[in-house]
Amino acid sequence: MEFSKYKKIYDYSYTLGAFPTLELINNKTENVLKILINSSFKNEEVLNNIFIKLPKEKVEITSSNKIFNILSDKENVFIIGFFKKYHTNLDINDDHILLDNPSNMGNLGTMIRSSLGFNIKNIAIITPGVDYFDPKVIRSSMGSIFSVNIEYFDSLKEYKEKYINHIIYSFMLQTDKYLDNYKFNFKKDLYSTLAFGNEATGLNYDLYKNENPIKINISPKIDSLNITNALTIATYEFDKQKRNNK
Repeated sequence: MEFSKYKKIYDYSYTLGAFPTLELINNKTENVLKILINSSFKNEEVLNNIFIKLPKEKVEITSSNKIFNILSDKENVFIIGFFKKYHTNLDINDDHILLDNPSNMGNLGTMIRSSLGFNIKNIAIITPGVDYFDPKVIRSSMGSIFSVNIEYFDSLKEYKEKYINHIIYSFMLQTDKYLDNYKFNFKKDLYSTLAFGNEATGLNYDLYKNENPIKINISPKIDSLNITNALTIATYEFDKQKRNNK
């Protein structure tokens, strides 16, 4: 099976690096198509994990140094894992992150990792938005993308119609309600969705002004936080309150 540099139209993608590849193998074993190992890679523990989980009679495992220069612009990539793309739906009985028009691949990967780190495993993306199967997203997520559910929506309305038992909390600047003294609603049979906007423009105020707006208290010396920092702070506080509510 021959592979080439990623394009969105392909039905496959790939991981760049040992750690994301191990996350792929551990969480989406059935989707693995091929593993490439650079001949200079000598970490026996990692290699043993790959060969135990993916015996050669089931998945092609080969060494081909040339293709590394084609697929990756990083010199420290020694393992590449090709996999078949897959579709997931969000868990209707769990909390969500909603990202409206995310446009930066590195940011999306970091936000996926932060969300999982604070126990939110479902991410809604309002289009237009980054292709989450792009290898740059996968690499910046450090493979955590394989442990979450991601689903695209054409609009906020479409998302709300499907997940009617979710309360949306919109993180924006146009409000006087601050995260540090805000109390999330943890009623039975209700779930939470933390919503964040585009890196440059934030959330559309007219669309989200009635969706429980919250802002993070920051120094007046800056106008706003980077979206990845804002999401990390918000998910940390949400997770803390949820644990304390049990």
